Amino acid sequence: MTSERLTVAQALVRFLAVQRVRRDDREHPFFGGVFGIFGHGNVAGLGEALLHRPAALRFYLSRNEQAMVHTAAAFAKASNRLRALACTSSIGPGATNMLTAAAGATINRLPVLLLPGDIFATRTPDPVLQQLESPQSRDVSVNDCFKPISRYWDRINRAEQLPSALLEAMRVLTSPADTGAVTLALPQDVQAEAFDCPRALLEPRTWTIARTRPDAAAVVEAADAIRRSSQPFLVAGGGVHYSDAITALRAFVEFTGIPVGETQAGKGTLPFDHPQALGAVGVTGTSAANRFAKDADLVLVVGTRLTDFTTASKTAFAARDVRFIAINVTELDARKHAALPLVGDARAALEELRAACAGWRVDAGYAAAAAAAKADWERETDRIYRLGHAPLISQGEVIGVLNEAADPRAVVVCAAGSLPGDLHKLWRTRTPGSYHLEYGYSCMGYEIAGGVGVKLAQPDRDVYVMVGDGSYLMMAQEIVTAVQEGLTLTVLLLDNRGFSSIGGLSAAVGCGGFATRYQRRTDSGELDGRDLEVDYVANAVSLGAHAELARTRDDLAGALAAAKTRSGVSVIAIPVDREQRVGGYDAWWDVPVAEVSPLETVREARAAYDRARQCVRHYL
Repeated sequence: MTSERLTVAQALVRFLAVQRVRRDDREHPFFGGVFGIFGHGNVAGLGEALLHRPAALRFYLSRNEQAMVHTAAAFAKASNRLRALACTSSIGPGATNMLTAAAGATINRLPVLLLPGDIFATRTPDPVLQQLESPQSRDVSVNDCFKPISRYWDRINRAEQLPSALLEAMRVLTSPADTGAVTLALPQDVQAEAFDCPRALLEPRTWTIARTRPDAAAVVEAADAIRRSSQPFLVAGGGVHYSDAITALRAFVEFTGIPVGETQAGKGTLPFDHPQALGAVGVTGTSAANRFAKDADLVLVVGTRLTDFTTASKTAFAARDVRFIAINVTELDARKHAALPLVGDARAALEELRAACAGWRVDAGYAAAAAAAKADWERETDRIYRLGHAPLISQGEVIGVLNEAADPRAVVVCAAGSLPGDLHKLWRTRTPGSYHLEYGYSCMGYEIAGGVGVKLAQPDRDVYVMVGDGSYLMMAQEIVTAVQEGLTLTVLLLDNRGFSSIGGLSAAVGCGGFATRYQRRTDSGELDGRDLEVDYVANAVSLGAHAELARTRDDLAGALAAAKTRSGVSVIAIPVDREQRVGGYDAWWDVPVAEVSPLETVREARAAYDRARQCVRHYL
């Protein structure tokens, strides 16, 4: 028998359960399960199919559709993109709730499969509840919103379309160059429709992730450029992790002596105490990395998109004749800044480039200067870790207390606000994968949902979520999901009474922190009254967590020690001084300031902005 009578939803679920992935000599299932929230658009189709799903495909219930996609993205990131989760929602708001996190997954190049319910393909009950009607076409639904943020998008209007759509989805999900969010919109009538499904679609299928190699002539040209440089600098991005190129990168830089700076996604490619690890580079960079970036005559970038935070809005690499070499599996990224492109797998490219650089090493004086700059930065980190700020502890001190209390393999998870910048500079990574930041989209609300995804992907590692009160209030409900799954997480909730990061930015552009504090409305009509008091401990307890307040360093150290002794979710609420900031180190971020304004503070900020813009470089 060459086919089996199944509904579209049943065939889809059976297909997901048998997909496998192989890289090098390791092979394993690709899908770690399905997250879902049911409504009328998927309960009778995918809901029925998931009820009697294959045992290998676990089902997870989330509390918010955006959160479950954040969890899926974090799971994929923590798995170095070798595993993924699927997410199903009903039509209407269930589907559109996934849009924000879907955009984040695509921007961060992380594989997630989205299965939103859709309107009837037959159009018989038209319009149905939650249907968006368009006067231009009857073939439009809210799921069309996924098109620009998906790496592959399809609507399954006939059962016969399912096999080819599933194979295309897997091609994109497993592609190092093209991965991101994949959306298969599923009309609710088609989900429940039966068809003769080819048995071949239901057989185990292994997708091999190849290590593509860069052009040989380009490798020779790159090696020649490195040999002719006097102050080379390497920027390590997330592609180093995803390619499993940690060992190859370390071998290359130790062989050549080139100092290394790291992006947010690339942090942890070298342990913090490696003599050539200068730390974070760019807007949120260290004094050491930014100094060497500024003077570099050659910049080798590995597995990074070169966003404005890495390039400090194209001011970080300031040498007159600086040249770029880019190793990237995606040609779009490999050609940025007029770089010499080495299009291919990071590990393979670094191994070949190392061989081509045989016999060459940076000048001893240059290496010594890098070591001295690194030592200066470590002293600065120690100072911030032990600032002794009172009466409220500083954010930098909280990072220091956690870093020193956590196991070397523990994972810190964060996403938005001022915490990512401070963590990028200050967190001392000791093992690969111990630093997990969503910063391509800098999405508030990612943190706790992301912590769930990391713990599902790496259950043997301690997971610490650092989140500001602004992000916490957006998506705290995923504590319930963690409790449901019996996960052990520790959440450090930094209470700075509002949006501290944007408060600082608002002040910097002359707006004085307008509408960035949680304050009561006064008789004047403005939000400038007393600070709102939110009982975060009571809130977390109500969601099923153990929670306590930590006002001092000793309180925090004690709470962290206690959290290590218990299972489940622990939330530590920490009031911090929102005005005690870590600050920047020789870097600028392009945030345009109003060109005309009645406010003197804005006019002064605009003058400073105009002066700073003169340093922007166009690398042609």
